Amino acid sequence: MSRRSRDAAGDRIAGLYGERLFVLGVGLQAADAVILGALFFFALLILVFQGRITAPGGLLLRLAGLSLFYIGSLYFHPRLKNRVLRFFVRTGAVQLLCAQLFLIAQRTQLIVVRSWQDPAVLKLEAAVFGVQPTVWLQKFITPPLTEWMMFAYVIYLIIYPGLGALIYFRKGERPLEDYLFTLALTNVVCFLGFMVFPVAGPFYHMPEAYTVPLKGGFFAVWGEYIRRNIHEIGGTIPSPHCAIATVMWMMAHRYVRPAFYALAPVILSLYVSTFFLRYHYLTDSVVGVLTAILVILVSPALVGAWNSAVRRKGTSA
Repeated sequence: MSRRSRDAAGDRIAGLYGERLFVLGVGLQAADAVILGALFFFALLILVFQGRITAPGGLLLRLAGLSLFYIGSLYFHPRLKNRVLRFFVRTGAVQLLCAQLFLIAQRTQLIVVRSWQDPAVLKLEAAVFGVQPTVWLQKFITPPLTEWMMFAYVIYLIIYPGLGALIYFRKGERPLEDYLFTLALTNVVCFLGFMVFPVAGPFYHMPEAYTVPLKGGFFAVWGEYIRRNIHEIGGTIPSPHCAIATVMWMMAHRYVRPAFYALAPVILSLYVSTFFLRYHYLTDSVVGVLTAILVILVSPALVGAWNSAVRRKGTSA
């Protein structure tokens, strides 16, 4: 690559970095605007539609506690001198809030569209494929393949912070902020999708269709534990798993190219695992990937708008 090309690429990446907006001594970045905006949005949603939500008071208390925790992390993070602690506080806060917002979003899925839309997905896939892919794939199930697919599905939980650490310690805080902003925005878009088109998912909508059990080893046990104890009905389209995996993969390509190639077999397997393992329909997974691509494409413009707003306020750094 020529020097001019490298400089152009560097300018494009630099344009992805948001500036800080200082409010009451707390420096807010673009990712924080997404997280705090989502907290406010869900609180407002629960207040308006509380008659359609189970235990709305408890959800509001949880949102209040999460808000205080997150704002506290924003206050303490810049005061930390140790780089490792700075990484864990910053990344841990964003990723914990995304996980908690996912659980809250699952409770708000049916407040606008009042019924699950699985029949529409099944009709579409039958028209396109002539079969239901999640059922058809049963003929290929073996313990070794199930174990690999479960590995690809659950190792996502380790790649999520692990890639953030790789980006941070190799490239610095600003690339990490690009990673966190894109992850946060992708998560929130997926959560909104749950309400626009609520889908229960194959495991909940038609469990009787699956006659071949998913047997494997350690990762199969781990994956089934997540399914039965953490997942709830819905939270399906767009597939957050596929969306976030796509963001992680593309961020690896942007900042840590060797990791992009190393992750290729895992991410590609993860895409298949979501519907092979009956967590999602094939449609959910495709929409999840497309959602991530859309967010990645629009993120530079959104960060640019954020930076312009911060400069107008005159409190950036």
